This record gives sequence, structure tokens and C-alpha cells, in this order.
Amino acid sequence: MRKLPLGAFVLTVGLVLTIMGFIAYALDKPTLNLVGFFYGIPILIGGLALKSAEIDPVPSLPAPTAQVTDLRKQQATETQKQVRNDVTRYRYGQEAHLDSALEYLGLSPTDEERPVLNAIREEEHEGQYTLVLCFDSPMIDFSRWEDKHSRITKFFGPNIKAELQQPAEKQVELALISTVA
Repeated sequence: MRKLPLGAFVLTVGLVLTIMGFIAYALDKPTLNLVGFFYGIPILIGGLALKSAEIDPVPSLPAPTAQVTDLRKQQATETQKQVRNDVTRYRYGQEAHLDSALEYLGLSPTDEERPVLNAIREEEHEGQYTLVLCFDSPMIDFSRWEDKHSRITKFFGPNIKAELQQPAEKQVELALISTVA
């Protein structure tokens, strides 16, 4: 269910009911006509609203191996689980994935400057489960990310060590490494 877009589902139901209402109107079926118009059109509008406020899930690239999945089950902290679950499902009513976290950390002064989470990766780092968040950060320099390193570590909570890397210009990888034994 997490992988199904609620906006598309509600939009489809509303469209079907609305079309059913028009067909019922043409066939002089007043009961179906009322159902189609009084339920179909508001549901259709709600579906359009959801679809316009929808954020697609972030892909997990590459898919985690069985070993990494076992490590996740054994060592993942509540924060890592929550972040992974939040970014790998459709979200509604937000500007971007982790927008409030980036704003709190001082890495999102404006919507235009906000780094964009474009992928996650799960891996093993020295025997520990690691969730890597891959950001496009064209407006925020890597040095600014490094300045916020201690705040990032505190924000993502206990039992997590944060590491920053810059694999390419204007890209930042934030590794959240579990310290759970």
C-alpha cells in the first residue's frame, strides 16, 4: 500500500464516479446520476488536490543485499527506520522529502536553495548498518554541510554517527551509521 499513490487512486475513483454520473444522466437514471455528481465531482477535485501535493518516493539505489537487510533488522535505529520509511513512500502536503529537517539544520534557507534528496542507499560500513541519503545540493556548499556536522549528528539522534561525503560537485552524501552493537 505504501507504494500506491493515494492521489492517483482517489483521482481514479472520482473520475469513474463522475463519468458514471454523466452516463446515468444521459440514460435518465436519477439515482446513479446523483451519486455520480454529488460524490464523483468532490472526490475528483480531492484527487486532483492530492495529486498536485504529491511527492514521489525516493528510490533505493541499488537495492539492498540480503546481508544489508539482515543488518537493518538487527541494528537499525528508530530514526533510521523512520527516515527510510518516510522517504520511500508517497508524501502529501510537504515541499520536499526531509524539508523540515533540512530547515531545522539550517541547510534550507529558501525553497530554491533547499538540497533535494534524490536517492538513498543502504550498506554495511565497518560491520554497522548504514543509511546513506544522497542529495543534490547546488546552492549549499559542502563546507556549509561540514559546519553543520555536529548538529546533524545530534538531530538524527542517539546511536547514530553521521558522516558527510561529496562524491561529485554539488552532490552530498549523508551517511547515518548505526552505532548499535
